[in-house]
Amino acid sequence: MLDTRELGRRPGSQREVSRTVPAPADLGIEVLGVPEGSPVELDLRLEAVMEGVLVTGTARAGLEGECARCLEPISDDVEVRFQELFVYDGHDVDPEEEFEVSKLRDDLVDLEPLLRDAVVLALPFQPLCTDDCPGLCAECGARLADDPDHGHGEPVDPRWAALSALAEPEQHED
Repeated sequence: MLDTRELGRRPGSQREVSRTVPAPADLGIEVLGVPEGSPVELDLRLEAVMEGVLVTGTARAGLEGECARCLEPISDDVEVRFQELFVYDGHDVDPEEEFEVSKLRDDLVDLEPLLRDAVVLALPFQPLCTDDCPGLCAECGARLADDPDHGHGEPVDPRWAALSALAEPEQHED
């Protein structure tokens, strides 16, 4: 929560704020996100306008996750920009837009939904450790980047698998 009382509801007044806050839970997608409690750096500009407070800013945070193809750990950084108008309490809002409008509560701005939307939309749908990650072998699960010449013999038709034992020479113990 961010206090906007210093702006005094005077259109044209503004304030710059820099803060480091702990990341909320579940800030990201299933395979990549900002670890809960890790630092998120916020650089914000709060501007009073007729309807409320316009918040413009950037957020920077570290990401942790895994590659969508080979499941190797990924560490990266994300920087997002956002802008949102928070409407004053008691300001008339079109009933059709009621749920789409962000509101100030006792002159406080709740940045978590805004931050969550900005970060989640900036993340790749399928994060990769490298752009050309070959992934895992479909048969045995070996990581193909570690063994590019990885291969398996011709697959045996399961109906003939029992006969393959007859084709192999028997080993006798001497």
